[in-house]
Amino acid sequence: MQFPRFLLAHQRFPSFRINDIRGEVQRQLDQSGFASGLKPGSRIAIGVGSRGIANLAEIVIAAVDWWKGQGMKPFLFPAMGSHGAGTASGQAAVLAKYGLTQQSAGCPVISSLSVVELGVTAEGIPTYLDRAAARSDGIMLVSRVKWHTSFEGPLESGLYKMMAIGLGKLAGAKLYHTHAYKLGMNAMIQSVGRKILQTGKILGGLAIVEDANHETARLAAVPVNEMAASEAKLLEQAKAWMPRIPLKHLDILIIDEIGKTISGAGMDPKIINRGANGEQHNWYPAPLIERIFVRDLRHDSYGNAIGIGMADVTHSRLVKKMKKRATWVNALTASSPGVVKLPVYFPTDRQCLEEMATTVGKFDPMDLRIAWIRNTLELGTLAVTENLADELRETPYIELEKPAQELQWDTENNLVSWLGSREEAATIS
Repeated sequence: MQFPRFLLAHQRFPSFRINDIRGEVQRQLDQSGFASGLKPGSRIAIGVGSRGIANLAEIVIAAVDWWKGQGMKPFLFPAMGSHGAGTASGQAAVLAKYGLTQQSAGCPVISSLSVVELGVTAEGIPTYLDRAAARSDGIMLVSRVKWHTSFEGPLESGLYKMMAIGLGKLAGAKLYHTHAYKLGMNAMIQSVGRKILQTGKILGGLAIVEDANHETARLAAVPVNEMAASEAKLLEQAKAWMPRIPLKHLDILIIDEIGKTISGAGMDPKIINRGANGEQHNWYPAPLIERIFVRDLRHDSYGNAIGIGMADVTHSRLVKKMKKRATWVNALTASSPGVVKLPVYFPTDRQCLEEMATTVGKFDPMDLRIAWIRNTLELGTLAVTENLADELRETPYIELEKPAQELQWDTENNLVSWLGSREEAATIS
């Protein structure tokens, strides 16, 4: 089967990168008041999540050093629900992968699934808190604020969600998602968050907002007494910077990789316009995408292939890399079994594409409208079929790279990717 030729398209998103990250962390915490009322030598628990956050180690280590400078004794703990395969060692390994160990951070890393019960929220939700954090003299959260992959509201993914899903560990995450099934995620995280705040343990949060280039663009020390309002404003900023696939309709979207460090859902549903059970066109103004072809699992996903259920076809290499326990624990904890249903899969990229090409109502494969991205986090460079060029020329920030080229195949009929990582030059191999 012959396919259309492809062009490389570059989205030149505005950059809001903070150049002096360590200095900005220092400035934000200096004016936060987080240490007021604490005695020297107090033990400070710093909660860290498990997403692919740019400069996470630098941000967290700067916060550790600031607390030391206040005469305190900080330690890190994984503020994660079911991530790291739902084990204490797995969650410690996730932090280590991000460059956060006792040696690199200069403070202890305490990873445990043990929790304490805090009672029941006004909405009837039993609430839990990481035991090591509960025994500390105060808790500071380090969390990226961004849109959530599966719901919309004034608070989505950020400090409040970390107080619920993260601080509740595996036991809390399972229970909270069950309540969210009826109450809704936004109502659940606010209910649990309010209960956590009532303990008086939360000192505040260091919020991170990234721009469309996946660079640290804003750091904000958020006090407890204005956490909800401040987080809502930061979420508005994150959404304003949100990158998108700049097209209205695609027959096929090729995605090189999915994984937890890319999105909590493996691939961002608000980018690909899918729901957890494969529902199409949920999220305006994302494009309508008829078929999604996922080629591989990101190397640092620990076998967690959550999100595979949103694809229509995948390569058998991804299926082989998927670890059932890590994948299923995450999906079942989130009450989303549909997100890990296996799509059809084939042993070569060529067969995957050819099988999908016949399912979108096009008689001539040369008429297919196809886009190709590395993952849903890195949208600065994408490859598109020539028949999409006119639409892209009308889009701000887009530069098309000529000449158009045929798809390249290796000796095993797999695609030779045109798309380098964010750190690599965006050139055709």
